[in-house]
Amino acid sequence: MILIFGGTTEGRTAVKVLDEAGSPYYYSTRGNAQQIECKHGTRVAGGMDCDAMTEFCSTHNIRLIIDAAHPFASLLHTTVATVSEQLDLPVIRLERRYPPRDESLVWCDTFDDAIDYLESHEIRDLLALSGVQTITKLQRYWKKHPCHFRVLDRDDSREIARRAGFPAENLLFWQEGQDELTLFRQLRPGAILTKESGESGYYEEKITAARQLGIPVIVIRRPPLPDSFYTVNGEHGLRYRVERLLPGFYPLRSGFTTGSCATAATRAALQGLLTRETQHSATITLPDGETVTLPVSSCVFTDSNCTCGVIKDAGDDPDVTNGYTVLSTVSLTTQPGIQFLPGEGVGTITLPGIGIPVGEPAINQTPRRMITNEIEQLLHSHGLHSGVSVRISVPGGSELAKKTFNPRLGITGGISIIGTSGIVRPFSSEAFVNSIRKEIQVARALGCPSIVINSGAKSENYLRSRFPDLPAQAFIHYGNYIGDTLRLANEEGITHITMGIMIGKAVKLAEGHLDTHSRNVVMNRDFITSLAVESHCHPTNIARVAEITLARELWELFADTPAFFTQLVDRCMTVCRPLLSHATLDIMLIPEQS
Repeated sequence: MILIFGGTTEGRTAVKVLDEAGSPYYYSTRGNAQQIECKHGTRVAGGMDCDAMTEFCSTHNIRLIIDAAHPFASLLHTTVATVSEQLDLPVIRLERRYPPRDESLVWCDTFDDAIDYLESHEIRDLLALSGVQTITKLQRYWKKHPCHFRVLDRDDSREIARRAGFPAENLLFWQEGQDELTLFRQLRPGAILTKESGESGYYEEKITAARQLGIPVIVIRRPPLPDSFYTVNGEHGLRYRVERLLPGFYPLRSGFTTGSCATAATRAALQGLLTRETQHSATITLPDGETVTLPVSSCVFTDSNCTCGVIKDAGDDPDVTNGYTVLSTVSLTTQPGIQFLPGEGVGTITLPGIGIPVGEPAINQTPRRMITNEIEQLLHSHGLHSGVSVRISVPGGSELAKKTFNPRLGITGGISIIGTSGIVRPFSSEAFVNSIRKEIQVARALGCPSIVINSGAKSENYLRSRFPDLPAQAFIHYGNYIGDTLRLANEEGITHITMGIMIGKAVKLAEGHLDTHSRNVVMNRDFITSLAVESHCHPTNIARVAEITLARELWELFADTPAFFTQLVDRCMTVCRPLLSHATLDIMLIPEQS
C-alpha cells in the first residue's frame, strides 16, 4: 500500500499517476480544503505527528510513502524521514520544478534574515506573497511597518490573520489568472517577499512583474530535503520510481526510449570528459521539461574522449532493444557546433523523407534535440565554447535491425535512436488494455461524458490545445490498441469519443487494422494508391506513392487534394463505427507540424 502526503498541485499529480494503476492507496492532507477525486485512493484528513504516522503506516501495511506536500512543509518532511527510517520505508519526493537561482535577487534562508535585510535597508511598504502561514513569521516587521499580505480567499485565512492581529484591510485575496503587473503597479511596494515556490507557485510570474517595475525581490530559499528521499519532478519519473520500488502496483512497467538512453549516456560522457570523474548516473530533461535520472553502466576514458553506456530498460514493452547497451563517445573539437558521427549498430539514412539528411546517423529529431540541449547546458555551466562530437553506438544493433522495418525506410546498417516523449509506455499486452479500461473508468467517475483518445504525447499535446477546458483525465492514450479502446469506452458508458490520430496510424486503421503496432502491420502503398485514385488525386502524385518511405510524406504529396484526407478519415470512421453501439465518434487527423 502507498501513502501520499498531498494538498498541493503535486498531490493532484500523484493521484493522477497512481489512479492509472487501479490499485488502492491512501491520500493524506492536513485539512479538507482541497477538492480532489481519488478513483482508487482513500482520503485521510488531519495532521500526523511521528507517533501517529508510525501507527498509521504499521496498521495499514504502508510499503511506500510519496511526499507531495508543499516544499516549505519542513516539519512534515522531517517526520516522514524519521518514520521511513524507523520502519525501513522508501520515500519518493514529488518535487516542483524550479528555475535556476537568480543571484540578482535577495536570497534569505529564514524569515528573520529577511526582516533583518528589510530593516537594515530601511524598506517600508512590503508586499508579502509568502502565504497566510507566514504572517506570524513576519510579525516583527509588520508591527512596525506598512505591509500587505496576499492570501487565499478562505475563511481560515481570515481567521489566521485575525488571531495574529494583522489588519484585515491589508489582506489581499489571490484570484486565478490575476495580473501581477497590475497589482504591483497599483500598490508600488518598497519590496516584494516571496518563497522559492517553483512553477506551480507562479514564482517566475512574480519575479518578471517586479523586475518590470524595478521593485526589489526578497526570496526565501526552499528548505533542503532529507538525503534519503528519491526525488522526482514529474509524472513519468514518479511512475517509473513507484514501479521499481513497489513491483506489482502497476500491471505493467514503463521504461525509457533509446533516445533517452543516448541522451543520458552523452551527458554522462561529457560530464566525465570535463571533470575526469567516473559517472554512475545522469539526470536529463525530457521533452516535456521533466527531469529523470538514469543509471550509467560504464564509463571509460581515453586521452581525448569519454565513453559512457546506459542499458536500455523498456519496462514491459516488447522492444527488441531492451537490455542492450547504448554507448556515447564524446570528444571536444575545434569545429564549432555539435557533430553526430556514425557509430556501431546505429543505422545510416539512405533515403529522404525521414527528416534527417541522407548520410547522417539514424538519430531522430527529438533525441538530437535532447542531446544537443544537454551538451549546451553542460558547456555553459563550465564556461566553455568548444565544439563537441558525439558518436552513438549500440553493440549488436546491426543484427537487431533485421527484426525491424528500418531497411524498408532506407535505414541501413543498424537500428534507429528514437523516441518523442523519452518514455516507453507498455503498449503490449492484456494488462495494458486493462489499464486503458481503468483510465476510462477514472474519466467517467470524474463526470467526463466524453473522452479524447490519442496515440501518445505528441498527439495529446495537440489535442489539449484544441480542448483546453477538458480535465487531464479525459485524455487517454490508446497506443496501438484503437479497437480495444473504443470497445472499452462504449462498454463503460462514454457517450462521446474524439479520436486524434496521426497519419501513419490512420492509413493502417483505414485499411481495417484496429491494432496498428508495426509488428502486426506496415504501411500498404497499394491501399494508399487506391484511396488516392478514389479521391481523384493527380496521376503524377499517385505514381509517387510507390516511392514514399513514411506516411507523413502524404501531407506534402496530396497537399492540393484535401479530398484524399477526407476520404482517409471517412474510411477510418467506417472501420470504427461498428464497435460503438452507444457512443458517438469524431475523428481528427492530426497535422504533422503539431
